[in-house]
Amino acid sequence: VQLVESGGGLVQPGGSLRLSCAASGFTFWRYGMSWYRQAPGKVRELVAGISSGGGTTDYSDSVKGRFTIFRDNAKNTVYLQMYSLKPEDTALYYCYTYVRNNAYWGQGTQVTVSS
Repeated sequence: VQLVESGGGLVQPGGSLRLSCAASGFTFWRYGMSWYRQAPGKVRELVAGISSGGGTTDYSDSVKGRFTIFRDNAKNTVYLQMYSLKPEDTALYYCYTYVRNNAYWGQGTQVTVSS
């Protein structure tokens, strides 16, 4: 199983970014996917999750209404579209899945929100 995130960067407050997570090594369409983030000195927190078919999503209260998780099962990719970014969204963002009783994480992509 391999998860490779991309799309992070430096953005001004109020800006937007789209993160991507390219998955391989498992039957992508059969598994739920999630995005987590970890800011310096803080615990890793769940940001958003999506079911295997994409029909069910869930968000942390801190990002609800600003972030959208979606997936393209034909491309084995899950996305996190982020709008109205705030400085407190600054963190390392990780892609996550749980496959065959094992948890898998990507290497993370850095998002920095600053003027």
